[in-house]
Amino acid sequence: MVSAEADAHARAVLAKATRENFPVAPGFLPREWRYDLMAVYGYARLVDDIGDGDLAPGGLDAKYLGLGPEWGSEPGADRLAMLDAFEADLCRLFEPGRPAPGHPLLRALAPTVRRRKLTPEPFLALIEANRQDQKIRRYADYAELLGYCELSANPVGHLVLAITGTVTPERKRYADDVCTGLQIVEHLQDVAEDLGRDRIYLPAEDMARFHVSESDLAAPSANASVRALLAFEADRARALLSSGDPLVASVRGRLKLLLAGFTGGGRAVLRAIGRAGYDVLPGPPRATTRGLLREVAATLRREG
Repeated sequence: MVSAEADAHARAVLAKATRENFPVAPGFLPREWRYDLMAVYGYARLVDDIGDGDLAPGGLDAKYLGLGPEWGSEPGADRLAMLDAFEADLCRLFEPGRPAPGHPLLRALAPTVRRRKLTPEPFLALIEANRQDQKIRRYADYAELLGYCELSANPVGHLVLAITGTVTPERKRYADDVCTGLQIVEHLQDVAEDLGRDRIYLPAEDMARFHVSESDLAAPSANASVRALLAFEADRARALLSSGDPLVASVRGRLKLLLAGFTGGGRAVLRAIGRAGYDVLPGPPRATTRGLLREVAATLRREG
């Protein structure tokens, strides 16, 4: 039986879905799809919160994972310890005969894993991406950044396809482009926030090409060089989203609308970044609901 404390904790994590650039599990989807998508979202959101240090030391998450109140004395090591504990708890879902996971969000994920016959690999990749965040804080070139996105973003697309029963090798390739594009869009929104965590997801090679220094990224507003760099990276993200358009074209019905929502959300944010003159340093530009709907409609027209 789920305690009121555990239920409230899980709902607080899931509530963050309203802050995403696209609808995670909109109401037009079948009920089981909505449950499964939110279960996966809760897992991914919590892993990111662990990696970003957004959990209270000695709080509920530490309790559910069997970490004592002393957890929280060394921030960097603590995140790795928490990720290790969370991975061990996750593995209980995939090992017959093991006790149920301790964390409520993993318990909520169990029916999805069973119903969709999910494998551990995409879940483990998301944990590994957050381990990488503790060790690698700069990326030399675009190829290195794409390697990070293979861990941090692409597994989510594979899970969406698995939940909706639409996995094919070709769709996975298209989904990888979409997910990588969406990850880059998020990086562009969060340049200032990421720098505050001593992370830069703009390739160093590109920064040198556009004569952008780290001190430029720490300024209150973007200079002309930063704006040019952001416009360049936005074009890359836009191309990735476009190369994933065949994914939307390959499905029908409510899934088509969901996937159009994902790509449309990314495009709407890119438009918002453009409207801001590619100055993301004062704060992340956000798409409006009207902007999102306009991009979704445009995507459907292209694929109709």
